Amino acid sequence: MTDFETKLSEIADKVTVVLDRLIAPADGPEAQLMRAMRYASLATGKRLRPFYVLTFGSLFDAPEKSLMRTAAALECVHTYSLIHDDLPCMDDDDLRRGQPTVHKKFDEATAVLAGDALLTLAFEILASPETHPDAHVRCKLIEKLTKASGAQGMVGGQMIDMLSGDVRQDLNSITRMQRLKTGALISYAGEAACILGGASDAERHAIQGFTHDLGLAYQIADDLLDVEGDPEVVGKQTQKDEEAGKANFVSVLGVEDARQRVRFLATQSKEHLAIFRNSATLLLQSVDFVLERQN
Repeated sequence: MTDFETKLSEIADKVTVVLDRLIAPADGPEAQLMRAMRYASLATGKRLRPFYVLTFGSLFDAPEKSLMRTAAALECVHTYSLIHDDLPCMDDDDLRRGQPTVHKKFDEATAVLAGDALLTLAFEILASPETHPDAHVRCKLIEKLTKASGAQGMVGGQMIDMLSGDVRQDLNSITRMQRLKTGALISYAGEAACILGGASDAERHAIQGFTHDLGLAYQIADDLLDVEGDPEVVGKQTQKDEEAGKANFVSVLGVEDARQRVRFLATQSKEHLAIFRNSATLLLQSVDFVLERQN
């Protein structure tokens, strides 16, 4: 394993431990809800968004406990979005992270409620003084996550995605959709680290540029996997967009041009990190991971 893969795995394990503590098993009528929340959130995943919270935060020596709880909150929002994305009324997927989706493992109502509960848990985590002693900092973290996950962010992107089969999609439209749907939470990871670490304007601008370009590169790589990937390796069903008649980066650009666009965005994202010099080694390696990933 590379240094990056080792660190990614280490952070994923730490975040899983935090989530395991925050989403404790329960008895009584709500037990099934808690089982579904744990099933989705504790499943094996890359935890890439938490990785960026922790790694960017380490550039500024931000408190590790604050970073870890913020990373866990962000992962709760991401997991909720996956649960709802997989529902029959949305993308209708049977497989996620190599296991049956929540509505297949339990039922649709439980899946909806598990997603709702994970979303609200994220803000409970951020609102707690355990995340940061300064209420102003906590409010800033909450404000930024509400925007990144709401109508002006991820959910807005999901709505555009749901409509994309009914309207003609060009490159600009798809880029905007994915900046919201995928890029907004990746950008939040950088923003949260800047808030907790007291980043300068120049540092904040560099991180914003990096996460913006990386988010698009990640989505194009995902679209390539949807066309070319092996479902057993990817951990979810492939060729879903084509079956649903949805446009994506590959259908608009073609496979080779999509690959070229990923490489361009990867190079550009690395350039944003020059301000951090040798401290950005793991972040630079993360870009290569996005380029080469198989799931």
